Amino acid sequence: MRLPIAAGAATMAVTVSLYPLFQGGAWFWASLGAVVVVTAVGVPASRYSLPGWLAPLGQVVAIWIYLTAVFTPEKAWGRVVPTRESVVALARMLVGGFADIQRFAAPVPATTSITLLTCGGVALIAVLVDLLASRARRAALCGLPLLALFTVPAAVATEPVSWPAFIVAAAGYLGLLVADGRERVGHWGRAVLVRRASVTARTVADVGPLRLSGKRIGLTAVVLAVLLPALLPTLEPSPLFGFGVGNGRGKGNNSISISNPIVGLRGSLSLPANADVLSYTTSDNLPRYLRMYSLDIFDGQQWTMAGPSGLPEDRISRGPLPPPPGQSRETPVATVTTRITVSKTLKGLEFLPLPYPPSRIGIEGDWRPDRDSLMVFSTEDTAEGMTYTVVSDEPRPTAERLRSAAAAPQQITDRYLQLPRDLPREVKELAARETKDARTPYDRAVRLQEFFTSKGGFVYTLAAQGHGGQALTDFLIRNKAGYCEQFAAAMAVLARVLHIPARVAVGYTGGSRVGDHWQVGTHDSHAWPELYFEGTGWLRFEPTPTGLTGQGSATVPSYSRARAANEPGDQPSAAPAIGSGSSDLANGSASNPRNRRPELDYGGSGPIVVEEETPLAVRIGLGVAAVAFVVLIPAMLRLRLRGHRRRICSRAARPAVVLAEAPGTVTVRTGLWKQATTAVWAELGDTLYDYGVSRAPSETPRALAVRLSAQHGFDADAEAAVTRIAASAERMLFARTPGETGSPREDLRVVRRALAVSAPRGRRIRAVLLPPSTLTGMRTLGTRLLDVFDRLENLRLTGRKA
Repeated sequence: MRLPIAAGAATMAVTVSLYPLFQGGAWFWASLGAVVVVTAVGVPASRYSLPGWLAPLGQVVAIWIYLTAVFTPEKAWGRVVPTRESVVALARMLVGGFADIQRFAAPVPATTSITLLTCGGVALIAVLVDLLASRARRAALCGLPLLALFTVPAAVATEPVSWPAFIVAAAGYLGLLVADGRERVGHWGRAVLVRRASVTARTVADVGPLRLSGKRIGLTAVVLAVLLPALLPTLEPSPLFGFGVGNGRGKGNNSISISNPIVGLRGSLSLPANADVLSYTTSDNLPRYLRMYSLDIFDGQQWTMAGPSGLPEDRISRGPLPPPPGQSRETPVATVTTRITVSKTLKGLEFLPLPYPPSRIGIEGDWRPDRDSLMVFSTEDTAEGMTYTVVSDEPRPTAERLRSAAAAPQQITDRYLQLPRDLPREVKELAARETKDARTPYDRAVRLQEFFTSKGGFVYTLAAQGHGGQALTDFLIRNKAGYCEQFAAAMAVLARVLHIPARVAVGYTGGSRVGDHWQVGTHDSHAWPELYFEGTGWLRFEPTPTGLTGQGSATVPSYSRARAANEPGDQPSAAPAIGSGSSDLANGSASNPRNRRPELDYGGSGPIVVEEETPLAVRIGLGVAAVAFVVLIPAMLRLRLRGHRRRICSRAARPAVVLAEAPGTVTVRTGLWKQATTAVWAELGDTLYDYGVSRAPSETPRALAVRLSAQHGFDADAEAAVTRIAASAERMLFARTPGETGSPREDLRVVRRALAVSAPRGRRIRAVLLPPSTLTGMRTLGTRLLDVFDRLENLRLTGRKA
């Protein structure tokens, strides 16, 4: 009976790890019911030794009935017995469940179809685990189906499986192994013939030490599995985007090979450590988005870019960069100087992270801009470890100026309005529906941004995959869950549907403020759309949700906010530049969802300044202090116990209580002297153990006192003190009164000092810092905690037969 219950408990323990995949708890209770059904069939099958093939068959039938009763009772006979209609209904729900898990990103809604699919899958795992553990007696092999169940959240969920869920799952599997080991070892022994009773009895082997050793090994393995990864160096991909720019090019070649820059965004955002990418300072002390790539081609599946071209006459060493496309001389601009230092850990960085639009760049090497996009690249040099200066002329448009922008020229519309012919009709209808009241391209752009950030019901999550074809329609209309890649790509597509030239930029957000500079890490990797307005040029928009519920370090430019769109006639001072004005929404967190911070107009505060990094010497000191604190825990526990015993002795030293006033009056300290004597004797025993002095269980207190005095060369005071302690212990056992006990605290102090004098130096240090008596007590406590398994295993569903 023990193995089926342990198998069910192990399956349910691993099932707990699925919690990040679902919204709500309906899936859990349905799965719990399925596991209970499997266990309820497996227990009697084991108790009455039914054929091994019969139990799985019965469990499958029972699960069928259970699923029918829970999910399609109206189609069943008596709401329980399956019928043809209930079978068809279950099959349709399963098909719908498979379709739903393809449409939704984790955490998925708790629809009936998804709950049925999850419950059925857990039930099949439970049947397989019970078959291997209870029928085939191969409990160790149960780790394979349980591992398959455990890897589902590890492969699908964005966040790693939490350590409590891992501990619960590991404990369930270890409990199954313990139960199987007890079943096996418990049958050891020898047959004994009892003649008078005419029966054969079997002595049961004592498996207590074996069980305890197994539990200790299992507990140690789980603790190491949780703690050891935190102590080892993290192995992770390159901190850029996980792709190699310029792979396969030779030195001096005039071409550059480029992988799709957007494919590695999710990997960078999901890295466990926010590795440093670059740092920068600005002349106005405000953050900037740093763009590297400009993607202008959408083929219906993904955004890519045409290969950039750099003319020899455009080398940045020869003077200013080409003027930004679409920006007229009448456009108000703010000149900002940015000084950027790239981390030495970045390899093969052939595109410079820059604030847009750059006008002059100071850097060593052969770097050239692409005239159409102003991406700056090199086929000869890389930027790792380099420091360079960028001067940018950032436009400061007003809402009125953007509303009155002229139509884009032919060369812009031909390139930046292209869409695949088979773009889904639902996408086009959505774009028209959400902007039906907007009169100008600028108003429609603001409406689109509002749709993604506040009105459309979108959710930020790194679990989403892809942005093209069916995935684009699912993101916009059905699941509405994704991260910056989906938001940027979708808004650029909708903008082109509305005849607004658009492209997708890939780079980094402004990062976090650290002292006098801004620090950018892998978690600040980002994608955003750029929309074209004649006279102003390309402007950044931010459809990705920001702040606590979105990508933390993303910011919404002031000119794109709804307030600016609804108030014509804004002055330049009210609409600062892209990422440069005081009213820009900014914060200092990394974009990883586990490090989000609030944002100004979207639910939070403005720029968050991070203090300077703690000096190395201080960090080392704090680390040493933390280690010392952990090491000294046994000593602190020992001091606490010693203080408790001293307080007991102090209470016992209070004035005596007179029980009677007559000739031969007896004066005693009622009850307290026995407590004090017990505390003193226990303290003496722990002191002896700390200093490595053995004590035989059969040795009387008086014999112990005599041996200590002779063996350790006690002086007269120490000999008298240990004699008084021994005499008090004997009187507690055999006399009604304590007699003359003296001061127990002072006697203990004298004996402890005498033992320390006779002990080696190493023994004295260990007795103070790592007292063995405390370590033994901690070990005993751990043993008692592990014995909880034994109590659970000894539970019986029915009483023993007489």
